[in-house]
Amino acid sequence: MSTVNPSSKAFTDIFIKSPVLAIVVNLIILAVGWRSISALPVRQYPRIESSSVMITTAYIGASAETVRGFITTPIERAVAAIDGVDYIESSSTAGLSTITVRLRLNHSSNDALAEISARLNQVRSELPVEAESPVIDIQRTDRPYATFYISFTSDSMDMTQLTDYLAREVQPDLGTLPGVQRVGIEGPRQLAMRIWLDIDRMTGLDVSAEDVSRALQRNNFLAAVGRTKGPDIQIDLLTDTDLRTPGEFEQLIVRERDGTIIRLKDVARIELGSEEPMAETGVNGRAAIYLSVWPLPSANELDVGAALKGALKRVEPTLPAGMHMVLAYDGTYYMENALKEITKTLAETIGIVGLVVFLFMGSIRTVFVPLIAMPISLVGACIAMMLLGFSLNLLTILAIVLSVGLVVDDAIVMVENVERHIRQGMPRMRAALTGARELLTPVISMTITLAAVYAPIGFQAGLTGVLFREFAFTLASAVIISGIVALTLSPIMSAKLVAPQGRESRFTRMINRHFDRLRDLYGRVLSLTLQVRWTMALAAVLIAAGAVPLYSMSRKELAPTEDEGFIFVIFQSSPEATLEYTLKGVHEAAKGMISFPESEFFFNVTFPSGGFGGMKAIDWKKRERSTADMMGQAFGVLSGISTVRAFPGLPPPLPGAGQFDVEVMVTSTDEAEQMAPIAGQLVGAAFGSGKFLYADSDLKLDLPQTRIVIDKERVADLGLDLAAVGRDLAVMLSGGYVNRFNYDGRSYKVIPQVAEKDRVTPDQLLQLKMRTPTGGLVAVSSFVKLETQTAPRTLNRFQQRNSFKIYGGASPGVTKEEALSALEQAAKKILPAGYTIDYAGESRQIRTEGSSLASTLGFALGLIYLVLAAQFGSFRDPLIVLLGSVPLAISGALVFSFLDFTTINIYSQVGLITLVGLVAKNGILIVEFANTLQASGHSKIEAARGAAMTRLRPILMTSAATVFGHFPLVLVTGAGAEARNSIGIVLVTGMTVSTLFTLFVVPSIYALVAADKSKAPPAHETHAAAPESAIPVPAVVVAD
Repeated sequence: MSTVNPSSKAFTDIFIKSPVLAIVVNLIILAVGWRSISALPVRQYPRIESSSVMITTAYIGASAETVRGFITTPIERAVAAIDGVDYIESSSTAGLSTITVRLRLNHSSNDALAEISARLNQVRSELPVEAESPVIDIQRTDRPYATFYISFTSDSMDMTQLTDYLAREVQPDLGTLPGVQRVGIEGPRQLAMRIWLDIDRMTGLDVSAEDVSRALQRNNFLAAVGRTKGPDIQIDLLTDTDLRTPGEFEQLIVRERDGTIIRLKDVARIELGSEEPMAETGVNGRAAIYLSVWPLPSANELDVGAALKGALKRVEPTLPAGMHMVLAYDGTYYMENALKEITKTLAETIGIVGLVVFLFMGSIRTVFVPLIAMPISLVGACIAMMLLGFSLNLLTILAIVLSVGLVVDDAIVMVENVERHIRQGMPRMRAALTGARELLTPVISMTITLAAVYAPIGFQAGLTGVLFREFAFTLASAVIISGIVALTLSPIMSAKLVAPQGRESRFTRMINRHFDRLRDLYGRVLSLTLQVRWTMALAAVLIAAGAVPLYSMSRKELAPTEDEGFIFVIFQSSPEATLEYTLKGVHEAAKGMISFPESEFFFNVTFPSGGFGGMKAIDWKKRERSTADMMGQAFGVLSGISTVRAFPGLPPPLPGAGQFDVEVMVTSTDEAEQMAPIAGQLVGAAFGSGKFLYADSDLKLDLPQTRIVIDKERVADLGLDLAAVGRDLAVMLSGGYVNRFNYDGRSYKVIPQVAEKDRVTPDQLLQLKMRTPTGGLVAVSSFVKLETQTAPRTLNRFQQRNSFKIYGGASPGVTKEEALSALEQAAKKILPAGYTIDYAGESRQIRTEGSSLASTLGFALGLIYLVLAAQFGSFRDPLIVLLGSVPLAISGALVFSFLDFTTINIYSQVGLITLVGLVAKNGILIVEFANTLQASGHSKIEAARGAAMTRLRPILMTSAATVFGHFPLVLVTGAGAEARNSIGIVLVTGMTVSTLFTLFVVPSIYALVAADKSKAPPAHETHAAAPESAIPVPAVVVAD
């Protein structure tokens, strides 16, 4: 009588009896999957909608307090209530308000932009008339910088000419490349008509700043007067009302005095110059202009990079003599190398798995069964990836590498079972039919179980879910396809490729003899452990309980820091520093970093108050030190610079993180002066903890300011008003533009400003003169006095509360989680009532995402239990599978995290979840076959022993394939190695430990917990169990 459900045998029989159908089905999977690969976009990470909306408003000449009160606060109130906001932070400095609206993950930036624009239109009337209109810009927070930067230097052109050349000749050409969203110019020196006012000559000729401003506004005007229209023709009319050259501006009449015409050249020097440089970009300490290339979100970045490099080869020969071009930053460089490393690991894994199968089966012909199943399963997973809109990225390709050790299991189990029946004398076709029917339920159970493990990851919220959704569903798809291949193609291949009994090779017979001896030895040991099954169960409980302290004592971090080939540097200068002063320190840093033997070049973007830069390291294969190893030397070099403060850092391991390892926001209603001492205490506590390489606060009360105190009564007596005073001072000092002029088909600013020699010190302000309504000039000193004060560099707010940030870098050997925890403990002791802490950058990710996968692991266990309960039709059997293998595997893996081979991070936690599904498969093989033995009349003890011995070879083979197949992940170096090391260590160690325990613990727990399903009275248990030869393993009756 058959022990297989009649309805189930028809499914596998179809493909065994019709080999052509089996081959066609799998060829279709292979062909469609291969076609899907070419349609998948390639990027570094899965596509993430992680955006910030930047609102920048210039109010030239206004103090930081004025900017905060009249610009920042009204705008914050207006945009705070829009949908999709995660948090709002702002910075108010002299003349500039910057508000960053950080959107929740995957919230549409276009919808947010539309809503913010509408709110700004409503609030515009509340802003000062003199303030410029707010500028809105969307920034990707998962990658706030461009994918490519090309540097240009010139031996013959100045920076203004170089900027103009790039804007006219190179930028438009690169902007038309396929897949390019936009091309920006970084560090530009834009042309401007500079009108340098001479105070002495203006005073002598009785000319005020208001006279100059009014003349420019009235006489540099672009008019469109229309056209004539006759019966047959119409003609456009053009007027010459605007000024275009310095000569034309020089002849502009500013004022008439006693019949004498005063022209602009009489009171000012006019030149075609550039706007006030607010930044300078450079490479290796030399000034340069960068073109930034931003690909479309849907573009294949590798294809964009190839097209860009081809375009640069075409552009380079056309550049003017003395101009040099370098691809300074290639965002696909790390991605390309990481993909190569993963592809190499994939090839190594496939080879190792094939070798493992050969050594276990002893036949090259047999190896082809799992080796053919692997590519079909892996390529077939790409069908699901295409249908779900996934991409080929570092995580999905990592999933494919991991799946090699998973998809081969079903084929291994199938070929081993068919080969076992053939060895017992069964004809090959019948062996295939019998073996497939026996494994139909276990294969389905194992496939559903392993696929179900990843479902909780796929539906995880937050950054973890977005990043690992594609990873999880790619793995699940590969596992499902492998189950289909195992039930359709593997049985008929086994029937054709496994040698009939008596015709095995000498090597195959030797392997079989060794495994027979191993099985007998295992059976004897298992008999002993079954006699002390309560002791085995207690030992398993104690080992499993050890997972709790091992987890709590292991070092934790969000993700391991990768060697991306870059060390970034943040520069901070004194608040009163000029651009030239700050550049001295930046150039010193560049010189020091270039001296590293691993350095390829150093780039920088410098502002008067600071900036950022970075050292690009040479290829991973050409250097012995990682970027993490260089950090100590980098800090030593940078800390010796006297003119600026410089902080080294590595790129964040996950998209969307900030600039520093730790970023804690402290908020309060207190003003900056009251918060400053508290910020100082927190910085001191950070250093005192020993966890920080450096630490600092963005709250600095060291900005020297001169306050202009106006005598309002005196102003009224002179017939002036404060608005007129403010406008005249702004024209002379602020460098704001009056209007624009046309130059070679482009529009540029007209900027009147007092010459630099007349505004070196604040006291020179008192020498300026203003016109009164009576027509006379009056000295500013008659109604103004100056007061010197020290103010905060910036007035920061977070979530509409005054705030400051404590930031820093973790010391070598200290995780970011440990450094953050140390700062949190210090904050609890130091912060007074009314102060709260929040997080930004990577610290926000750590606190919102760090423990999310731990709960997912529990959910995955619950889901697997329910799936297995449905498969077994029992609530006991799933407990045997899970309790006998999963806790032991987790404890085994955590031992190595406790020993600091890896940390508890997002990748190692994914490895633990994967481990749950892998070890459960071994338990399923034993429990399912033990139930079959019980149903045929054997006792629980006999069934447990017989099932374990029968399934020993496939369990060892699949476990060895997983361990050795994933071993390259442990040893891999180079781009993206840290994440793969972490997940590989967990899988290799956990699977090794679990397999050793599963073979003894699962049978013991089965004997204790499983229901008695035997049809015959239990065998006498004077001896634990009969030898294997005495246990008739029931064959499935196959009807011819």
